Amino acid sequence: MPNVTVTVPKELKKEMEILEEVNWSAVARKAFAEKIALLRKMDKFLETSTLTEEDAVKIGKKVNEAMWKKHYGKVK
Repeated sequence: MPNVTVTVPKELKKEMEILEEVNWSAVARKAFAEKIALLRKMDKFLETSTLTEEDAVKIGKKVNEAMWKKHYGKVK
């Protein structure tokens, strides 16, 4: 099996070392596989999507405004 090197911040590495019973390679493999599966689903969805980039930007702005309002009480 090929190896992959992952760089993590020092503080994260310290936390990982405390939890020595965790198989961090298995955790990383699972995370990689889940991300690949998600990206493949997104690609498959986008193959048949009629949503334009302009539509996506409009929706994104509405979501941002709604989240801002929810957390800060008003739209900036």
